[in-house]
Amino acid sequence: MLSLLSWPGGCATERGMSWAQAILLARGLSRGWGGICGAALTGAPFSQLPPQSPRGLHCSSAAHNSDSSLVPRPPEPLRKPAKALAQHEELFRQAPDGTRDKASFVRAVQNFGQHNVHRRGHVDFIYLALRKMREYGVERDLAVYNLLLDVFPKEVFRARTIFQKIFIHYPRQQECGIAVLEQMENHGLMPNKETEFLLIQIFGRKSYPMLKFVRMQLWFSRFKNVNPFPVPRDLPQDPVDLARLGLRHIEPDLSARVTVYQMPSSKDSIGTADPTEPHIVGIQSPDQQAALARHNPARPIFVEGPFSLWLHNKCVYYHILRADLLPPEEREVEEIPEEWNLYYPMQLDLDYGRSGWDDYQFDINEVEEGPIFAMCMAGAHDQATLAKWIQGLQETNPALARIPVVFRLAASTGELLASSGLEEPSPPPPEEQEEEEDDPQRQQRGQS
Repeated sequence: MLSLLSWPGGCATERGMSWAQAILLARGLSRGWGGICGAALTGAPFSQLPPQSPRGLHCSSAAHNSDSSLVPRPPEPLRKPAKALAQHEELFRQAPDGTRDKASFVRAVQNFGQHNVHRRGHVDFIYLALRKMREYGVERDLAVYNLLLDVFPKEVFRARTIFQKIFIHYPRQQECGIAVLEQMENHGLMPNKETEFLLIQIFGRKSYPMLKFVRMQLWFSRFKNVNPFPVPRDLPQDPVDLARLGLRHIEPDLSARVTVYQMPSSKDSIGTADPTEPHIVGIQSPDQQAALARHNPARPIFVEGPFSLWLHNKCVYYHILRADLLPPEEREVEEIPEEWNLYYPMQLDLDYGRSGWDDYQFDINEVEEGPIFAMCMAGAHDQATLAKWIQGLQETNPALARIPVVFRLAASTGELLASSGLEEPSPPPPEEQEEEEDDPQRQQRGQS
């Protein structure tokens, strides 16, 4: 050891290497001496001691344990959050009659505060309550969210010093508070003054839940009326009223008329409705009636669908009555007078210098489709039900009796999973139906 510490001259690099060798050698000797002393104190024989030799700079790392390495270990992966305790689950099962409503949910939250004065496990309880809000039908109740925020202990998680404000103070609790606000945001709930007071009392103004609250106050007020075609928050439960709302949402013409061709059959004493009489609701505008009257009877028209339409968390299906696009030689180009044309100016005199690189044409991707004559929503998606819709259209469109109708019915694709929180409607018929008849009269009799 002394010979390593003394050197008869040499450069600074050699001296630095000698010092490093001395330090590592001393470390290895102390580790080996500690093991021998521990064995002597415990009474174990020296033959059972693991071999620990001094380690130098050029020694292999295979003969040493991992704890003697100078390289630090990589951090262990974060563990998943623990599941809610069993007693939290029992709080939501204590309803006397097993009903799941707002009163039983509020009673479970209040029981947690009464039986657990120190609020131990409040984060797990809040996460569990957020998952069960949809089962109890309170996912759109602002008062219930404020009740969940009131579960947090007060004046405990507030940042007191500047370093606590810079770094996340109590990160798990702040993430739980943000989760409550994010679920409110997903359901379109604007936090009120009570929410702000609770967040300030729990986390303080300089916290991430309070920052989330300020952002919700800013953007919710700006995007509240941004949709020109808003959907009511509470959708009608009657399928006929829901079909009217959906068709009005699709049809841009305000002069279009909604007609109920068939009402659903009333339920019998057992409580089941007759599946042979589903509801049929259609819509048609005056322009569509005029286009159908001008249609060439030699060309067939098609009933296509079903196509899905989502209204909040409900999905409805609709069908269309359309025709193929006319060939260019049969189209009638309607000339628009210059004084009526709002898209192009009558005279444009611009004397700008142009070069060979200037592009005089604009690339516009326009997809031309055939005309749509009517739309409908029905309780069933089979040919027999849609044939009744065609019969009802013949009363207001006499020209439809002379036009062959072809049914192109396909199964619906792209159903959303039930795990996303959306209601999954009953799918249409699974098999694709496509019928074409050569004789127009036989085809008309088949659809009627």
